[in-house]
Amino acid sequence: MKYFIRNSNPKTLLLIDEFGTGTEPQIGGAIAEATLERFNRNLAFGVITTHYTNLKHYAEDTDGVVNGAMLYDRQNLQPLFQLSIGNPGSSFAVEIARKIGLPEDLIAEAADKVGAEHLDYDKHLQDIVRDKRYWENKRQQIRQKEKRLEETLAKYEAEMAAIDRQRKEITNKAKDEAKNLLSEANAKIENTIRQIKEADAEKERTRLVRKELDDFKAKIADPQPPKGGLKKPNLQISKKNVERVSPSSLERAGERSELKVGANVRMKGQTATGTIIEMQDKQALVAFGNLKSTVKLAKLEPISNNQLKKEKHKFESLGNAATDEVRQRKLTFKSEIDVRGMRGDEALQAVMYFIDDAVMVGVASVRILHGTGTGALRQMIRQYLGTVHGVKTYRDEHIQFGGAGITVVEFE
Repeated sequence: MKYFIRNSNPKTLLLIDEFGTGTEPQIGGAIAEATLERFNRNLAFGVITTHYTNLKHYAEDTDGVVNGAMLYDRQNLQPLFQLSIGNPGSSFAVEIARKIGLPEDLIAEAADKVGAEHLDYDKHLQDIVRDKRYWENKRQQIRQKEKRLEETLAKYEAEMAAIDRQRKEITNKAKDEAKNLLSEANAKIENTIRQIKEADAEKERTRLVRKELDDFKAKIADPQPPKGGLKKPNLQISKKNVERVSPSSLERAGERSELKVGANVRMKGQTATGTIIEMQDKQALVAFGNLKSTVKLAKLEPISNNQLKKEKHKFESLGNAATDEVRQRKLTFKSEIDVRGMRGDEALQAVMYFIDDAVMVGVASVRILHGTGTGALRQMIRQYLGTVHGVKTYRDEHIQFGGAGITVVEFE
């Protein structure tokens, strides 16, 4: 250290493991802090490892020195071999002591000796690392969902633009055909008048000509357009009459606009579809899946078979996406959580997240490691489990595998 203090400069790189050890910890920590301050003043670079809390505080409050920590999996009590810059690390001494089998009363005595303030500081460090990992995962999931949402939105915008162009084309063509039909009708009327004049008021001839005109008028009578937009007319004009090229198309349009028993319908402004099974005056009995409900006819609108297929396909796609996400969670889900050493509210929050994931992936049972201690944490967790829908039973683990220190949860 003496050589480093004398010779360090902005081109120096220092690598020091367990800075300040080898003497009484409080004095050693103070000497290490003073030495680190001198290195910082000399603008030297370095990587220094330590367990001293005073050095962590010094790095947090001093420009030129930054904390770092190697991440640790609290649930499985094993290192992750990942470096996190910006926050100090925890030694996880209490957790590791429990894992190697030290008696719980011995650990409690040690905690009393070191003081609640020091333990709370260590727990806060662990909570920061845990929460950071949790929110990083959440942020990544949100980014992925936003990307899928943007892709879906772009797809629907393109489809809407194509539909708008097609509607304009159909409207223009319908106007042209209507204009031709009107011209043909006028010509037919003029021709009828001329034939009546030429027949010189001959009753039979006049009657036949008028009947021909009435037939013509009946054939060109256009029904009201169906709700939901324009229907492309499909007409073929001749000099003697006007014929429908595709009568079945009008029949299908009439079926879409008609509310009758057996028709597919949905409530206006809603997405759920159903089938009319009975009609009375201004009301109808509609089956929405296994649910039957009486609805006013004014609140219903018919849907075609094509629309029904599109709705089913859309919900099937959403269901497949959700199934893929659940399948991925199921592959990475661990059926055990360790909340020993956490405060009550922290442990309860971790258990809530854990149980939610367990219900989502559909596991049969999980284990919650909470330790024995005073029993308060165990009681708090079990009170929460009693309120969760889907939890069948919860009980102590077998005495050979942890006994009252572990709760086994079984799901329905």
